[in-house]
Amino acid sequence: MPNNIRRFLLRHLRKMRFLPSKLYVKIHYEYFSGDQLDLANPQDFNAKIEWYKVYFRPKILTTLADKYEVRSFVEEKIGAKYLNELYAVYDSPEKIDFDKLPNSFIIKANHTNGHNIIVKNKKDLDKKKVIKKFKKWLGKNQYYRRGQEWAYKDIKPKIVIEKFLKEDDTDTLADYKFYCFNGEPKFIDVHLDREEDHKSGCYDLEFNLLPFVKSKKFNSSPSDLQKPINFEEMVKVAKLLAKKLPFVRVDLYSVNGKTIFGELTFYPGDARNKFYPEEYNKVIGDYFKLPKLNREKSVINSLEKIEY
Repeated sequence: MPNNIRRFLLRHLRKMRFLPSKLYVKIHYEYFSGDQLDLANPQDFNAKIEWYKVYFRPKILTTLADKYEVRSFVEEKIGAKYLNELYAVYDSPEKIDFDKLPNSFIIKANHTNGHNIIVKNKKDLDKKKVIKKFKKWLGKNQYYRRGQEWAYKDIKPKIVIEKFLKEDDTDTLADYKFYCFNGEPKFIDVHLDREEDHKSGCYDLEFNLLPFVKSKKFNSSPSDLQKPINFEEMVKVAKLLAKKLPFVRVDLYSVNGKTIFGELTFYPGDARNKFYPEEYNKVIGDYFKLPKLNREKSVINSLEKIEY
């Protein structure tokens, strides 16, 4: 089949998110990578993320992917001191009591990626627009909106309002994304200046800049970026939260030397975005040791039954 026709078919088939997972992830992977997915023997990082969607389904993943429910997990594992301050939780945008909120805050949906609004000055907030936007967002299911990201499928949508985080000397905040494999952080994807001059770069645990990046869209982070003073604590926190999981990305912030939890992510970029240079997709894929399936190739539904 000519490539242009196959590409046309894949573009339309990937919108059919009701398809069986084993079929759908092959369509999804090929559409974004250009390569066919061998689900029985995935090799690169994104191929293994597609496998993860299909076969790795312990119920706790629904809690961990939920930006509200995960707070209880974090409090139990490492303590409430690592949580951002929670102002309010609502199941409907019409119920938001803006008068009771401080001048600055962040408002986000608990069940999807990227659905959040940063409010730096409440006086400038268009409340009707916020309500309209969240009514639309709360009606979306991440599983069907994206690429069958299983952990999000059964999350009950809510609106979470938390403290707006910033360092004392700047309006921006660095985002530290720890890529953890079998409970061990291997590298950190650091994002800076998201609003003005978005930069990102990957660093090892000694905070040396690595020769690969997660996206070509952003400027590269500097090689002499200073390690946060609480970096060793951040590594410890990432390990504790990633324990027993074959892969998870642990997102943390450092705010004036204090470690603050962000979120847990199991399907970075929905397996759409590659590392560059491209050979590192296989290198990083090798970090990702997939659990063994039983003879029936059944879904893994418990963290206690994992074997490698």
